[in-house]
Amino acid sequence: MPKGRILVIDDEEDVREVLKLHLEGAGYNVLEAENGEDGINILQSEDNMINVGLVLCDIRMPKVNGVECVDFLRKEAPGIPVVMVTGYPDTEMATAFLKKGVKDYLVKPVEKEKLLSVVDKIVSAGKDIGL
Repeated sequence: MPKGRILVIDDEEDVREVLKLHLEGAGYNVLEAENGEDGINILQSEDNMINVGLVLCDIRMPKVNGVECVDFLRKEAPGIPVVMVTGYPDTEMATAFLKKGVKDYLVKPVEKEKLLSVVDKIVSAGKDIGL
């Protein structure tokens, strides 16, 4: 039985593959999207709006970037927790995301132990119902 469904949104295929490998190895069901637009489409398909327990989202991506993706999620799926993953750490941006309700902010390359610690903590806490 999978621990939960996680959507990984990142335009770098190698990053998605590493995250997927770590997460599936820990028992999660992983969906992948190469940009925010694809991520939003995946969330809106099938039962994903209900069953995705966490979104891991890059910031700098083509089409729909991480900021736009977070804005969509806060409006359309406020209960789904979001963790930003970036190769360009920026304290001001991290603070702005946390103020928007993002649960955490990870810097690439993400260490496996840190990733699983953050993901396990957030998924086990469940969705934010009633925001």
